[in-house]
Amino acid sequence: MQSTERLISLDVFRGITIAGMIIVNNSGSMDIYPFLTHGRWNQWTLADLVFPFFLFIVGVVIPFSFSNRLTHNDNRNKLYLHIIKRTIILFGLGLFINSFPYPSIGRIPGVLQRIALCYFFASIVVLNTSKRGQAITAIILLALYWTVMKLVPVPGYGAVMLTKQVNLAYYVDNLLMHGHMLEPTMDPEGLLSTVPAISTTLFGVMAGHLLNSSKNLTKKTILLLIMGGAGIIAGLIMDIWFPINKNLWSPSYTVFTAGIALCCLSVCYWFVDVKGYRRWGQPFVIYGTNAIAVYVLSSLLARSLYLLTLTQPDGSKIRLSTYIFERLFASWASPFNASLFYALTYALIWFGFAAILYKKRIFIKL
Repeated sequence: MQSTERLISLDVFRGITIAGMIIVNNSGSMDIYPFLTHGRWNQWTLADLVFPFFLFIVGVVIPFSFSNRLTHNDNRNKLYLHIIKRTIILFGLGLFINSFPYPSIGRIPGVLQRIALCYFFASIVVLNTSKRGQAITAIILLALYWTVMKLVPVPGYGAVMLTKQVNLAYYVDNLLMHGHMLEPTMDPEGLLSTVPAISTTLFGVMAGHLLNSSKNLTKKTILLLIMGGAGIIAGLIMDIWFPINKNLWSPSYTVFTAGIALCCLSVCYWFVDVKGYRRWGQPFVIYGTNAIAVYVLSSLLARSLYLLTLTQPDGSKIRLSTYIFERLFASWASPFNASLFYALTYALIWFGFAAILYKKRIFIKL
């Protein structure tokens, strides 16, 4: 018998993750505490855990979602249509955020676009393979990406390179999406590096199958923790040959971050769903139940604050976001603390919005 009860711990974990995304993406200035900014090349920080955590959670949800839909007599064709529809909406929202407020095709890759692609391919794999096949697929994708990145020379250079300036992933992205990336020659959510990101989602699927099983609750927690520890160790070992790198979404980064995600999920699961300590996690449940809506709207507001300008007494113009930061935060706090307080305040504002939706039982589903 499979578990049908809603996993509050997953909402908590999702809420923590989305809050982290908002804080990391909305610093008030360039003075940022190191753990809140993305690591340098072949390094990682806490900020580099947020995105893989979200993709992992997307994977965890898939077995529950598909099981519920098939239980309620949704046929597979209807489920395929649902997958395609959700993928298009997520991808389209990502393009909309990138071009807002101007209707154009600017940057093509992005966070929501990667989520859309990973969700789509992971869902297809789940619907057409066994649990073992899903695990094998995740490993094969990592092996293929590793092989291509480490053995195929970068055209024009005649050698295998994994530098910030030259590597095969950036070459492919520049070849296919030149002029439509975050930076002139690279994009952290590029096309080729999405392949191992699908593995991140499939690792989440594996965790979802475990949590959706009839195993003892304590046993589930222990297994999650063991798998998480194994992932962390394996990722650190893989780092010797292919460094942990968020921009390349390296195989070591994929396995390492999935391991940490498993450990974090096991802790949330133990305290919230096994032991019943739920009060501490309620704010994150509020965030987690409307995660995508909060992310989209917060991204649009942040972009608006950046684009809108105010004219100062001397005639110069200042971005609205900079004006708010300097007047409300930089005027009394140190540069690093001012930036942190700006980000925390922004996250709290969106918590208030999420709380209103939660109180009115409004859950925006895609």
